[in-house]
Amino acid sequence: MTRIIKQLAHVCIFTDDLDATEAFYRDVLGIPVKFRFVRNGKPHGFYLDVGGRTNIEVFEKADTAFAESNAINHLCLEVENMDEAIAHVRAQGVAITDKKFGIDDTYQSWTADPNGVKIELFEYTAKSAQFLGGDRNVNW
Repeated sequence: MTRIIKQLAHVCIFTDDLDATEAFYRDVLGIPVKFRFVRNGKPHGFYLDVGGRTNIEVFEKADTAFAESNAINHLCLEVENMDEAIAHVRAQGVAITDKKFGIDDTYQSWTADPNGVKIELFEYTAKSAQFLGGDRNVNW
C-alpha cells in the first residue's frame, strides 16, 4: 500500500476565548504563534507552530461559519523531558497529572486547555512501540 500521509498537518480547535487559548499554548506549553487569521480587522484565529510542518489551528467559535460542535478527543504533544515539562506546566498554575509509564513504553502526562481539549504530553523511550512496533495488550 502506498503511504499518502506524511505527518499530522494540524488539529483545529474552536474557542470562545482566543486570548486565553493563545496564552495557554504560548505560555504554558511554549508553542509560538506562526500566523493569525483576521476578519474585518479583528482577530479571528491563529496557527500555532508545533514543529516541522505540524500546527494547531484555532478559530473563534462564536464568530465563525464553522461553529460545529465536533470535539477533539485529545492532542498528543511530544516533549524532550517529561519531568521538566510537568514542572513547567505546574509553575504556570495549570493542573497536570503525574508522569505515568504507558503500555507502549512511553511516558505520559495529561492536562487540558481552556476549552477542555485534553492534551497528552508524551516522552518516547528507546523501547517505545512507536519505534519498535509490536502489539501491546491493553486493559482499558
